[in-house]
Amino acid sequence: MTMRLLGVFDDGSKAATAVTSVRGNNVGEVLVYSPTLNHAIDRALDMKVSPVRTFTLAGGLLGCICGFALPIYTVLDWPLITGGKSLISIPAFAVIAFELTILFGAIAGLAGFLGLSGLPSLRRKTVEDPRFSNDRFGVLITCEESQGETVRGYLQDAGAEEVKDHA
Repeated sequence: MTMRLLGVFDDGSKAATAVTSVRGNNVGEVLVYSPTLNHAIDRALDMKVSPVRTFTLAGGLLGCICGFALPIYTVLDWPLITGGKSLISIPAFAVIAFELTILFGAIAGLAGFLGLSGLPSLRRKTVEDPRFSNDRFGVLITCEESQGETVRGYLQDAGAEEVKDHA
């Protein structure tokens, strides 16, 4: 049987201390609510680099390839020979390739962000505590009932203002 404990902190470093102690002793899953970006919490959670930039790179490369392929195909399909110049002129096509690189990269980056973040969320999620979007930090621990008092102690030792059972 599992239980959920929610610790409310007034400082991000205290929340990071709680996260470090819970993760270090491997007693439960940690979810943090933060009103602002806090690098101490990121380090405590051992956050990885977002893969969104990979989507942006792939989209940019695809856009560049399409940016050169489209005008080359068009020129080869409908050749207009003027003044004996070659049909395929890379400098003239570079502008189109650049624009499509930016366009496809931006669209792929946005799609990657939306896909990885689970947006749009069709299920309405409840806010744990409105203070977490104002000035307080929340650490939600999901653990076994037998470890509940240990986790409660970790949260209180880290300086939690309040520790409450969460359904």
